[in-house]
Amino acid sequence: MTKSILIDPAQMRGTGTIQFHDIPVNTYQKRARDEKTNFTKKEFLNIYRDMCYIREFETMLNFIKVQGKYEGVAYTHPGPAHLGIGQEAAYVGGAYHLTLDDYSFGSHRSHGEILAKGLRMTETLPADKLLSIMQDFFEGHTLNVVNTGKSVRETARDFLLYGMMCEVFARKNGFNKGLGGSMHAFFTPFGIYPNNAIVGGSGPISVGAALYKRVNHKDGVVICSIGDGSMACGPVWEGMMMAAMDQMKTLWKGGNGVPIIFHVNNNFYGMGGQTRGETMGYESVARVAAGISPTQLYAERVDGYNPLAVIDAYKRKLPVAKRNGPVLLDIVTYRIAGHSPSDSGSYRTEEEVASWQRADSIVSFGNQLLDGGICADEELDQIWNAVKADMLRNLQLAIDDEVSPRIDIFGKEERFISEVMFSNSHKPSMDTSRQSEMLCPKEECPRVQQIKKKSRFALDATGKPISKNRLYQLRDGIAEPIINKFYEDPTLAAFGEDVRDWGGAFAVYRGMTEAVPYHRLFNTPIAEAGIVGAAVGYAMCGGRAVAELMYCDFLGRAGDEVFNQLSKWQSMSAGMLRMPVVLRMSVGSKYGAQHSQDWSALVSHIPGLKVVFPATPYDAKGLMQSALNGTDPVIFLESQRIYDVGEQFYSAGVPEDEYEIPLGEPDIKRAGNDVTILSIGAVLYRVLDAAKELSRIYGLEAEVIDARSLVPFNYEKVMESVKKTGRIVLVGDACERNSVMRGMASNITELCFDYLDAPPTVVGAKNWITPAHELEDAFFPQPHWIIDAIHERLLPLKGHVCRHNFTQLEQLRENKRGI
Repeated sequence: MTKSILIDPAQMRGTGTIQFHDIPVNTYQKRARDEKTNFTKKEFLNIYRDMCYIREFETMLNFIKVQGKYEGVAYTHPGPAHLGIGQEAAYVGGAYHLTLDDYSFGSHRSHGEILAKGLRMTETLPADKLLSIMQDFFEGHTLNVVNTGKSVRETARDFLLYGMMCEVFARKNGFNKGLGGSMHAFFTPFGIYPNNAIVGGSGPISVGAALYKRVNHKDGVVICSIGDGSMACGPVWEGMMMAAMDQMKTLWKGGNGVPIIFHVNNNFYGMGGQTRGETMGYESVARVAAGISPTQLYAERVDGYNPLAVIDAYKRKLPVAKRNGPVLLDIVTYRIAGHSPSDSGSYRTEEEVASWQRADSIVSFGNQLLDGGICADEELDQIWNAVKADMLRNLQLAIDDEVSPRIDIFGKEERFISEVMFSNSHKPSMDTSRQSEMLCPKEECPRVQQIKKKSRFALDATGKPISKNRLYQLRDGIAEPIINKFYEDPTLAAFGEDVRDWGGAFAVYRGMTEAVPYHRLFNTPIAEAGIVGAAVGYAMCGGRAVAELMYCDFLGRAGDEVFNQLSKWQSMSAGMLRMPVVLRMSVGSKYGAQHSQDWSALVSHIPGLKVVFPATPYDAKGLMQSALNGTDPVIFLESQRIYDVGEQFYSAGVPEDEYEIPLGEPDIKRAGNDVTILSIGAVLYRVLDAAKELSRIYGLEAEVIDARSLVPFNYEKVMESVKKTGRIVLVGDACERNSVMRGMASNITELCFDYLDAPPTVVGAKNWITPAHELEDAFFPQPHWIIDAIHERLLPLKGHVCRHNFTQLEQLRENKRGI
């Protein structure tokens, strides 16, 4: 338990000093002649060869971008090409000791990292394993193009080069069928995981991958390759903080750290800003590690212009990372190429660039081989000639429209992207080969026992309300599928701020801590980007994650991770990756402007996310069960207003057995013939109050439909209702302007135009900041607002006197003022 870690005032208030260790800087000073007993001639030459492959690959891209041709072959590529020319030794050295179990994540400038790891796999994997990987990948389509009778390893190098080129040039035979492109390419069969167009984007995602290995006892280390320009990015710091959490060594089973190496390619520039001496203040990247952990992340500065120095560093640090990570390596290198081919390089002098060119790592390493008597000039020339021939041949194949077509998105495959955006698969357990690690049998779990004693319907046999301490509440409807899933799916991990001993801010996890091991249900730092990013990495490696942001308002702190990462990797992988993540966010009230916002419109706007918003315990359980049994990212919105509400609609009570409610299916909560009210979230109960008043005072019977889901959403039930009533009001707690209700109203207008007697009316919260709790009734929709809106916009109610202005004149005035 956390409370076993004593915070002793005598110790905390005592005098002393904080000690730091010296950080080694470029301690490796050997040359090839000094390592002849540790490397064979072939290994030395392969290091050189792989550096040449990377240099030539990027030289080819640069010529195509700048001159429109390579070796006389003309081609136009309008897409990106962020090059790492000059960094080849860092790439190849970093990949040398990696195995198939080691996962690499990179940045927008990661052609070199992909090729280095891939080339190493083509050299070290058994030939039958290599052949199997190529045959199984996309049904052998990529292999068939390059399979010309060469040896398996030669074919595998062609496969790697050709697949990478096809991906960069948006061809169907690419590693992600051209949907990832230059900045997002990856090839998981070689342990090469997504590279990222967002600077520092891999920072928290790679930590999630390392957590997957740590939680599920998987072999290997995760490599997070980022640039020095990303060291100021918040998500990178959040990822490092999560990777260094003490609990993995103090509270988790095994006591090991998280197996990750932060490999920082320190080329001294972001885009044009010089990180050393201008935009940063650390002087050396390695120095920052001292502020993260007493281990100083075993940081070291390494000469990234000597591949042997990087190989040596990895040989020493990989075992450390496996046992006691994280580790940080400050790899000194230089980007001879500009940020992109359009970069004029005005931010640095020609003399500086020339000085690094004179130290060129490929030329320098070639000289080491010659000086050490390892090979002759002719052998190096033969390597270069073979590399260039391979590059040209594979380029010609990759740009051939017949051999390497693009997805026919404008023709027969027009729905391809939409079909890979969601997997829509059903997978109750991500790993059926093992049992879940739990601390006690399910029947002994306190949460299970608590739930078992509760009344699953809000009223007793006499129609009286059940007391809240005996009532199965909405929070129980969320919790029950989660605790059951902990026992069913051994990969499930749930994490967020204060989710363990506290049970989460709203007690959803309360009673689980005695049953779920620390490594499967754990507190994180206050690091929203780190939380969501880790969930993304955890899921893409094969696990299932339930992450919590506590408040919907905190979504902005994880914007990139939700909008650019969680939502897009299934599509950018052409369906290769799955993203079984449930991201729980509470929608608040009473806490004022920064804790009481419904941002459902933001997540609903982003392609690739499913969004649900249950308002009853029955629906919460069924929707959570569907989300947990699926493999798509689901934003699970929960209103703080109704965590303790009981089931009032399903008269049999919330079933004990597992059941699913399909995402996207709204539910009629009250039948009626005169007006339709479509409700989103917690406002359902105010809508029902309005419906009762409409019936009691005006004889108007409203049909109330609970949306339950926002994405996907099946309009058929709403259309049938509107055909019957001719009128519809859409109600939710989000600010009205550009809300989900507004989008739905637009769709309903188009779908039901012939059946509507009046335009759909939207009743949302005011377009203000959220006021204090005492003033909220003037901000969030109230029952009389709904009645006023019906009177003004849909159907005059005899004798009704409005208390709220829903006239078109007021609508014009408010929009004119931006409110």
